[in-house]
Amino acid sequence: MSSLSRELVFLILQFLEEEKFKETVHRLEQESGFFFNMKYFEEKALAGEWDEVEKYLSGFTKVDDNRYSMKIFFEIRKQKYLEALDRHDRAKAVEILVKDLKVFSTFNEELYKEITLLLTMDNFRQNEQLSKYGDTKSARSIMLVELKKLIEANPLFREKLVFPTLKASRLRTLINQSLNWQHQLCKNPRSNPDIKTLFTDHSCSPPNGARAPTPVTLPVAAVAKPSTYAPLGVHGGPFPPAAAAAANANALTGWMANANHSSQVQPAVIAASASSLPVPQNQVSVLKHPRTPPDTLGVGMTEYGSTDHEQLMKRLRSAQSVDEVTYPAPSQQASGSLEDLPKSVACTIHQGSNVTSMDFHPSHHTLLTVGCSNGEISLWEVGMRERLVSKSFKIWDLATCSVTFQASIVKDSSISVSRVAWSPDGNLIGVAFTKHLVHLHAYQGSNDLRQHLEIDAHVGGVNDLAFSHPNKKLCVVTCGDDKLIKVWDLAGSKLFNFEGHEAPVYSVCPHQKENIQFIFSTAVDGKIKAWLYDNMGSRVDYDAPGQWCTTMHYSADGSRLFSCGTSKDGDSFLVEWNESEGKIKRTYSGFRKNANGVVQFDTTRNRFLAVGDDSQIKFWHMDNTNILTSTEAEGGLPSLPRLRFNKEGNLLVVTTADNGFKVLANANGLRTLRAMEARSYEASRTPHEMKVSSSAMGTGIGPVVSKVERVDSPARPSPSLNGVELMTRGIEKPRNLEYVSDKTKPWELTEIVDPGHCRTVTMPDNLDTASKVARLLYTNSGVGVLALGTNGVQKLWKWNRSEQNPSGKATATIVPQLWQPNSGLLMTNDVPENSEDAVPCIALSKNDSYVMSACGGKVSLFNMMTFKVMTTFMAPPPASTFLAFHPQDNNIIAIGMDDSAIHIYNVRVDEVKTKLKGHQKRISGLAFSTSLNILVSSGADAQLFFWNTDNWEKIKSVTLPLPAGKAPQGDTRVQFHSDQVRLLVCHETQLAIYDASKMECIRQWMPQEVLSSSISCAVYSCNSQLVYATFTDGNIGVFDADSLRLRCRIAPSAYISPASSNSQTVHPLVVAAHPQEANQIAVGLTNGAVKVIEPSEAERKGALVTVDNGTESGRPATSSTTNTSEQLQR
Repeated sequence: MSSLSRELVFLILQFLEEEKFKETVHRLEQESGFFFNMKYFEEKALAGEWDEVEKYLSGFTKVDDNRYSMKIFFEIRKQKYLEALDRHDRAKAVEILVKDLKVFSTFNEELYKEITLLLTMDNFRQNEQLSKYGDTKSARSIMLVELKKLIEANPLFREKLVFPTLKASRLRTLINQSLNWQHQLCKNPRSNPDIKTLFTDHSCSPPNGARAPTPVTLPVAAVAKPSTYAPLGVHGGPFPPAAAAAANANALTGWMANANHSSQVQPAVIAASASSLPVPQNQVSVLKHPRTPPDTLGVGMTEYGSTDHEQLMKRLRSAQSVDEVTYPAPSQQASGSLEDLPKSVACTIHQGSNVTSMDFHPSHHTLLTVGCSNGEISLWEVGMRERLVSKSFKIWDLATCSVTFQASIVKDSSISVSRVAWSPDGNLIGVAFTKHLVHLHAYQGSNDLRQHLEIDAHVGGVNDLAFSHPNKKLCVVTCGDDKLIKVWDLAGSKLFNFEGHEAPVYSVCPHQKENIQFIFSTAVDGKIKAWLYDNMGSRVDYDAPGQWCTTMHYSADGSRLFSCGTSKDGDSFLVEWNESEGKIKRTYSGFRKNANGVVQFDTTRNRFLAVGDDSQIKFWHMDNTNILTSTEAEGGLPSLPRLRFNKEGNLLVVTTADNGFKVLANANGLRTLRAMEARSYEASRTPHEMKVSSSAMGTGIGPVVSKVERVDSPARPSPSLNGVELMTRGIEKPRNLEYVSDKTKPWELTEIVDPGHCRTVTMPDNLDTASKVARLLYTNSGVGVLALGTNGVQKLWKWNRSEQNPSGKATATIVPQLWQPNSGLLMTNDVPENSEDAVPCIALSKNDSYVMSACGGKVSLFNMMTFKVMTTFMAPPPASTFLAFHPQDNNIIAIGMDDSAIHIYNVRVDEVKTKLKGHQKRISGLAFSTSLNILVSSGADAQLFFWNTDNWEKIKSVTLPLPAGKAPQGDTRVQFHSDQVRLLVCHETQLAIYDASKMECIRQWMPQEVLSSSISCAVYSCNSQLVYATFTDGNIGVFDADSLRLRCRIAPSAYISPASSNSQTVHPLVVAAHPQEANQIAVGLTNGAVKVIEPSEAERKGALVTVDNGTESGRPATSSTTNTSEQLQR
């Protein structure tokens, strides 16, 4: 279906909704598959109308489409089954088991058997995993929270969960415009046209009773079939009859038509001639429009800017002679009650410093980013009251900043956050600071917050920041004390520089009306201006009420414009604007006089306005100028609190006077928060399983996983920004990416020899299965360590939450538990008889729910909850030697083989899609880059191959430069830097950094002096600022990731007990980096021991002493006294 046809469906959906054809609306949603109405889905699920729930879902996905879909249907059918059991309706339960749940037995027969056993119990709550099942209503609510997250994470629902922003009665408006056009073509136009049908083109009857021309039939697809319409000629909708065609097309036109003349920057505004049609004044009025002098056409206009302007001008010119024939729009009076307002205090959170700005994630409605007066930003999961990330202010690259900024920051280092904002897709956080800078952070889930871009944006403070999509390209709009508005792309290039304000610009409000995009801006002198994306000056010059600091917001559906601000005398104003005329439509009352500062406001649900004033939150209904209600939120608010709604409108955050914020909720919000708290508690007690597995029996009705990022089994959406790739910086001058914490400095001693200089914990092991540790991983949640031995046995250690370890994350201060299911099963791989030469390999799903591994035999898929083998595949020969999940589709696995081939295997259909050949020896490493769309493979032949992941064709091969006389052999391992461009290559003879975009080596280090033994393994720290390398003599090197300069050497005596048998032969074979703590590693030893190591508190004040340097472009590494001295001076 074409995009226009698709848009026509949305117009019909809007029309049906407005006309109250409720059942038809949802049938069309389901049959078209264009818009998934989450609210309707919730209503039916909570009512237990399971047949309707599945029927509605069937328009968007089927059971076997992907793992998300399978999980969605499983949760629904499981709930239906449990409800039948709870009613003691055994016959119905058996019917559901046979007809609905049987399909899942082919994927997990053990689970199906376990579900069947529930029929034999008097009360299914006797099952341990179902012991917390409450009543039906609460069980459905908890299940629904899980379903919503699965739906939001399911790629098949992408771009189907949000209804397009449409002006009210858009289909009627298009019909009106068509009738206007038809009326213009009439040979004998009448001032009061008599239009009785839409089935044929309109034509006014000729005078003196002559016959009218034969009407031309409209194309079928031109308009939707209308319902009964009210009489013609009565105006309806948000626009007056004046030049309605143009006004309906673009509300900005009205502002432009009535804008005051500005002699400075704005084009002159000249009145247009009145319409020549003899129509009554109540139907047609004169449209004024701006005419731009030819000399204002500046250099550097972009294509999409000029196109918008031409289109706008064309509409304005054509509108001069158009009279409107309109239909009355249905009343848009919004309904709502006080219960819909989030007024109940759910929790109070202490930030630690004064909160200056807040913003909720656009789709994860409990994820909040907070900016503070000390320059710090934090990411909070308010549902669990957990701070996921906290970042103090830091200049990422001072050398690229302006001299003015460098001078100001040296003179006064204090800096505050003026604005934080999420991008519309939720993949970027923009931060504006009170001095010059804008930071963009890339968010890829959980606590994965990475530096993306730093811009020296304005001279002085950056007062506001927002995202916009000119030409469908995500951009950042900023304004500042330098009286400018600027538009930037995601690479930091300046696209537009808007000049015209005569005072510092206080706020910006980008918006789009149909296909015209524009920006409203306000300055501290009270001026409001509007700009198209061109270089032709502002289109509007208005005075805001109070003539001081004002902020503008649109309602969620984009149909209504509001502004709120305060005058220098302390009088506050909240108003709604008439867009078509550029005049104030209504002014809201209820403010305290003489406010000491500027009031802040927000809108929600197209119905309510909220303002922080007089240590309260005051609410208005959009259609009533009198205050609706207010709340003090149990006290403790500052005089003018800042506030922010989430996108659902069920949560509201407000700042407190003691450096924190409160979370307020309505009934729906409270249910959501309570469900998350329950899931968080349960997650701290038992592992969670998102796959359709035995543990899944409890996920829908007991506490469930609390973060969407864990709901990605076994496919995770691409981290790309809705088609806008994350821009990577030049390799020659890289910027450090610091997405978890900047805690790399503790490794700053030249040597750590004494055990007291670092903290070490040895994993307890009461199993008689000791063997060399061949592969080692942290769980992605950071709460466990997984080891694979050369005997094919996998072991899992987990840390529990406690007073000493409230986060439950892996730590060297507490001994973890060797985790085993109640069955006593071990995760044991299929190992052939002659396994001496077997190469163990392992890969863990991103939600930690299952692990895939092999040790010379078939590849086994283990359930991480039960340790049961779910399936096996790829039986030798050849044997599998390396496993890697495709980052954009975990159903696709790259499998390196012993015969040097790479199989691209689809788990879902159990099929090898293609085989990649080129290596001479077994595959020892695989790494995907999502930004470059490549797969890099490494082999025991000391070669790197670069493959295109779109067509799986070879791009290039590179042979590692080995020392003279060294044969090309030995395992080579690869890992991508977090920027997805730089590549760490580890061979027993060297560490190397490659620029994967150029497929060239840019840095190399070879064993020397104190670290002269062969390298056994190397890995990036979680923030890619460090490289940890282990050596065959037991040493561990901590290197700077950019330069490969050695920062610290950890001697074996610091972490290997002298009691170990022949300690000289005990050394690490593998090393793993904690996924969130940059200074923690785990090592697997040749004696089977696994140890977690991190710096002691005493060493966090050590001085950096560099022992040696890396080399550039493969030149031999040498020890240099000069380099050491240089580092000492730093």
